[in-house]
Amino acid sequence: MRPLQGCRGRGVVVGTVTLCLAAGWALQTPGGVSLLVPQPNINATVAQNILLSVEYSCQGVATIEWKHVSSWGTTSIVEWRSGNHVNISTVYKDRVTTFENGSIQLRNVGMRDAGYYFVTVTEEHGTNAYGTIIVNVYEIIYEDLHFVAVLFAFLAAVSAILICFMWLCNKSLHLFQKKTTHKLTASTTEEIELETTEC
Repeated sequence: MRPLQGCRGRGVVVGTVTLCLAAGWALQTPGGVSLLVPQPNINATVAQNILLSVEYSCQGVATIEWKHVSSWGTTSIVEWRSGNHVNISTVYKDRVTTFENGSIQLRNVGMRDAGYYFVTVTEEHGTNAYGTIIVNVYEIIYEDLHFVAVLFAFLAAVSAILICFMWLCNKSLHLFQKKTTHKLTASTTEEIELETTEC
């Protein structure tokens, strides 16, 4: 009697799936770390507060470390273990707030705060998870608005002075014309009187 071909094919598929599941389970590290970065790009303006938000999960105690990389170099911002003392760099001492989920808040950002922010979450068994947030900081150009306002005020003042000057010129012209017409009428009446007396 010969074996059924369909049963042997199913056995191979079930065996392969079981082997893959066992290999995946065996390769998992105990207490692995996962890290989620919900907003990888942040746009901010100068003097604004920003939240560099992350969420991590792990089985044991984790160490969270944040670094800032920009054209000015690499700076360590903060490092702490869950539930322990927070070690904040002196550069960021008064500007950083840490949260239990691994997030940090930067207060009063400046142009030098633009760049890449790297977060590393290390579990006590040695497994790591990495995340990156790109921060763009833009300057509000109050100087341009100030320049436009001053220019507008200057032009308004100059136009007011010119209007006053034109009004004065017009009044002076009318007075001059009145005097000239008055002199002309006086001289013409004299001429007429002279002509009448001669006749």
